[in-house]
Amino acid sequence: MSSAPITLTLNADPSYARLVRMTASNAGLLSSMSMDRVEDIRMAAEEAFIYACTVQAGHPLTISFLVTDEGLTMRFQLAVDEFSEPDPENPTSLYADLILGSVCDSYQKLCCPAALVLELEADVR
Repeated sequence: MSSAPITLTLNADPSYARLVRMTASNAGLLSSMSMDRVEDIRMAAEEAFIYACTVQAGHPLTISFLVTDEGLTMRFQLAVDEFSEPDPENPTSLYADLILGSVCDSYQKLCCPAALVLELEADVR
């Protein structure tokens, strides 16, 4: 399988969540994922996208989907340098960390510039 990334660039606006979910699920199917695993991918993609929207609402966001026989890597590249500290009044980041840490095989928050990197391994070979 070719490992050329699929790239989606859009404004960080929650109204685009369906587009992100559908692109992620199609990428998962290219990587021999079961339907249960594709559902995990959809959930992770939506959660990461909504979280990105809270970090940089309305700014351009680039999402790269790297599909291989071994799995799928999603990278949400933000326009800010780093993530702010969690706000106890708005638990969005804590909730996102919990969901993404549970669903993904690997979940990282990178800085300079900020990015969310999600890895999900294929479960059908």
